[in-house]
Amino acid sequence: STRHLAVTATTAAHAATVLRKYQYFSLNARNAAELDKELSRRGPMLAKTGARHPGMTRMRFDSKVRFGSNGKSCQVVDADIVVRATVHLPRWKQRRTAKRDLALVWDTLSADIKRHEESHIVIAHTAAGDMERRIKALPWRSDCVKMKADIDALTAKLLKKHDADQVRFD
Repeated sequence: STRHLAVTATTAAHAATVLRKYQYFSLNARNAAELDKELSRRGPMLAKTGARHPGMTRMRFDSKVRFGSNGKSCQVVDADIVVRATVHLPRWKQRRTAKRDLALVWDTLSADIKRHEESHIVIAHTAAGDMERRIKALPWRSDCVKMKADIDALTAKLLKKHDADQVRFD
């Protein structure tokens, strides 16, 4: 029983991979009003809304699916999904010299922005793990052309669901 739990935990830990990269944009401000203005002016622009935001995460799903034929039918051998995430976060230049109360407000805001962006990555990681499991569970097909078409259709459907989950979270 303990052995089974260890195998299950190990399998779950290896489901999907997330690679993170952080990029920072600088804010130059002496007070709260200037900080707010700088976030609105320098924050990354989201293509979907055309508006600037205090933080942003760009993600790409890279998939490597191996399938093969035994001459009579085709099956998925393995599926690995890698989520490549670039997180854009603000960095306030005057943080070290700021008044204590403003520094505390900034620290809280900055942590909230980072936590929000990390949550987007958690959603993507969950989606990638689900994608791996669902692709691996596809039943045998009569040939690999049909298998590839089914993998492509399933991937498109799951990426569409992932995009909706991300929008719903925002």
